[in-house]
Amino acid sequence: MDQAPFILLINGPNLNMLGTREPGLYGSTTLDSIVEQVSAAARAGAPPFDVRAFQSNHEGEILDIIQQHGSEAFGIIINAGALTHYSYALQDALSSVASPAVEVHITNIHAREPFRHTSVIAPVVAGQVVGLGTDGYHLALVWHQRRLAALRAASTEEEPHAGL
Repeated sequence: MDQAPFILLINGPNLNMLGTREPGLYGSTTLDSIVEQVSAAARAGAPPFDVRAFQSNHEGEILDIIQQHGSEAFGIIINAGALTHYSYALQDALSSVASPAVEVHITNIHAREPFRHTSVIAPVVAGQVVGLGTDGYHLALVWHQRRLAALRAASTEEEPHAGL
């Protein structure tokens, strides 16, 4: 039996504080709960995915994870936190792997403080989901699921008699 493809779910600095950090802004959902919800939806989805979740407050650790696992992942969901706004090293790491990434932010970064309006990773990600709360993680997962389903359907159409 083939192993399910996996999504690399990366969360950056301070996201480990979700649920207690500024709940009026970020809500009361914890990062553990987000990971559980995304993982359950990924396993139950069509097609199913495994989720490998990682959070760090250290830029270098995030870069290491992308370099070590990014190319073997089907896709990446990343909430880089404040690294979004200044980490060209993160931009380089994401652009160095073939797996497409979806950038997620719980709040609308474009409606917040001016320094948050710029995402230096935006040019190298497939898309952004911002301002939709923790639902953004699920929407990013759905995009990856639809992408895999479309790739599999195209592959089947190209080789309709494969295996006969």
